[in-house]
Amino acid sequence: MEQRLIQSPQMIQAMKILQLGTLDLRERIDQELVENPMLEEVVEGSEERAAGEGGDFDGDSAQATKGDAESEEVHRLLDVLERIERDFGEGGRSSGADGEEGDRKLQALANAPSVPKTMAEALSEELAFIELSRRKRAIAEFLIFSLDERGYLPEDLETLAAECPIAEADDEAEADEEKQEAPPASPAADASDPHDAKDEAAPEAAPSTEEAREPEVDADSPVQVEELRWVLERLRGLIHPALGAHDLREALLLQLDHLDGDHPILRTIVEDHLEDVQNNRLPRIAKATGQTIETIQEVLESLRRLDPTPAAEYGESVATIIVPDVVVEEDEGQYVVRLERARIPRLQLSPTYRKLLEESQKGDGTQAWLKKRLESARWFIDAITQRQSTLERIANVIFQRQRPFLERGLTALQPLRMQEVADEVHVHISTVSRAVSGKYAQTPRGIFPLKFFFSGGTKKETGEVASQVSIQQRMKELVGKEDKKKPLSDEEIAVLLKERDNIQIARRTVSKYRKMLGIPSSSQRRTY
Repeated sequence: MEQRLIQSPQMIQAMKILQLGTLDLRERIDQELVENPMLEEVVEGSEERAAGEGGDFDGDSAQATKGDAESEEVHRLLDVLERIERDFGEGGRSSGADGEEGDRKLQALANAPSVPKTMAEALSEELAFIELSRRKRAIAEFLIFSLDERGYLPEDLETLAAECPIAEADDEAEADEEKQEAPPASPAADASDPHDAKDEAAPEAAPSTEEAREPEVDADSPVQVEELRWVLERLRGLIHPALGAHDLREALLLQLDHLDGDHPILRTIVEDHLEDVQNNRLPRIAKATGQTIETIQEVLESLRRLDPTPAAEYGESVATIIVPDVVVEEDEGQYVVRLERARIPRLQLSPTYRKLLEESQKGDGTQAWLKKRLESARWFIDAITQRQSTLERIANVIFQRQRPFLERGLTALQPLRMQEVADEVHVHISTVSRAVSGKYAQTPRGIFPLKFFFSGGTKKETGEVASQVSIQQRMKELVGKEDKKKPLSDEEIAVLLKERDNIQIARRTVSKYRKMLGIPSSSQRRTY
């Protein structure tokens, strides 16, 4: 019982290492290399150097302590670790020269993307282009950070005004700055016409109508709804006319206000028939507005040019980098499965610390510390070796079963359950789940998550079994070839699957798969 409790944390860590993807595993290895001096990365020429220095371990130092139990335990650990190193190195990648490895690391560092800006940060930078008092600028920043990812304000201005935190100290500091910066009035200016003095004090650009209506509030008063509305209008003039709309209808109407000319039919459609537009009910719109279908279609073309997401162009997004853990290649009609080892370094025991461990004396604190690090190194390399072995065996079973997919594509994907793979590899189903989690396979048909190859199936009338993915792919093909003026209903798709592919499937299952694929209903797909 005690031994099991001691090993339990190591087993948990081994499961975590099994679950890591290639990039995360590389990061974990780098961390271990920093924390454990007994480990070092194998580079070209280091294996020969380690072997040469290892030969010295059998010399006088080893003979002097041959009968010592502590030294025998050290030798045992070293022998085990050397065996693991050999096993881990078999079939591994050949390491490049130090210069090439350094170049790859430098190139990876140079190509690493910077931290992307959020939408709120990008919009806040735009405030530099408009003149605002400190109070108004604080309100503008509050409004920007209250927007959702589309650029909408989910709360009304009354609620936001009550929540807007504006410090009185900022207003007092602003008033002091204005007094200090204000130039003294000259006698000539006092004697001149008051209208001339007003013109001289005015800014170069004439204020807009909205700017002229800036609400006057006391410096120590709470934020007013009129202030929020005035600042929001300034933001709309700078960034987007629909910024801060409450919903799609208001966003479209705000943009219509800025279009040249009158658009009565379009405005009516946005105000009263937006749901009909979303559900492609054009005849209902035509009947309600007294227009023809052709006129409604022309108007909707103008509607499609409006922007439903006012803040979509702000903020930066970084494409997700997918590094395949498994590579499947065709070689003379056979499919070869291998692990992508280029990003996972080979590890070995540091010759320097191995020698130091051999030369340390029994009872020495150094030997105890080095033995602990040696055991940790042995466990870590063993965990990585087990990860690689388990993942490779699971991948081989997966692609043995999915050979039809490799040959013919998605429509030939076979039903496969994790329990079937676990039984064949002789591991627990949870091990299979951890091994494939977050990992990708590069195949002749593209890059797919390993979990993609596990799916249920439906039995055909011929006795064969079609996977859910292959049925969904067949549905996509049927919808892609349908008459857009008479799109296929879910019932008709079910009938075609039975007639053409011998797949017996219920209408409600077709509806479920259609929604999973993001395919609209037949009424929404119809063109007039």
